[in-house]
Amino acid sequence: MSTVVVVKKAGKVCIAADSLTSFGDLKLSNMYDAAHDKILRFEENYLGIVGSAAHQLVLESVFASKKVVEKKIDLDFSSRLSIFESFRTLHPVLKQKYFLNAKDEDDDPYESTQIDALIANPFGIFGVHSLREVTEYKKFWAIGSGAEYALGAMFAVYDKAASAEEVAHAGVAAGAEFNNASSMPLSSYEIDLQQLQSVAK
Repeated sequence: MSTVVVVKKAGKVCIAADSLTSFGDLKLSNMYDAAHDKILRFEENYLGIVGSAAHQLVLESVFASKKVVEKKIDLDFSSRLSIFESFRTLHPVLKQKYFLNAKDEDDDPYESTQIDALIANPFGIFGVHSLREVTEYKKFWAIGSGAEYALGAMFAVYDKAASAEEVAHAGVAAGAEFNNASSMPLSSYEIDLQQLQSVAK
């Protein structure tokens, strides 16, 4: 799977991810994968996606599609509610145009979008999950198979770290060290928060 993290600190946000793709016991490292960066950019937003390797290519295609480019499909990732509405808008597109299998567990209350992602942008750091649940984080979070190690490492360094990037790098490094489905090198992107956004201290 992966280790993907987001951090907010000192007026900046950072998103970072490891670079390993795995298919069961088979590993595809950055040495062999020409597209090993797990972080996708859309306008001022950075998305780190875990789960099926197909998700990233599908979202790249969606974001480059004529309807999105011409704003006939309006995607807004600036708040918890706008992210929810954007993924609600995307769900039928993923089913009809990209053949998404929305079936998950029989007792799920809603169809699944099958995507877990973290989002970093000038408005903060967010997570969106398979049933389109959206969380806004105050300090940091991690997803993927290395998430537990990343969360522990980021918790340990957050208060003394000088920057969001330093915290994020510690999280991904821990995931890569202890999770067999994550590996270095990492990729990371740091951007400024809007001044009106409250900054975690």
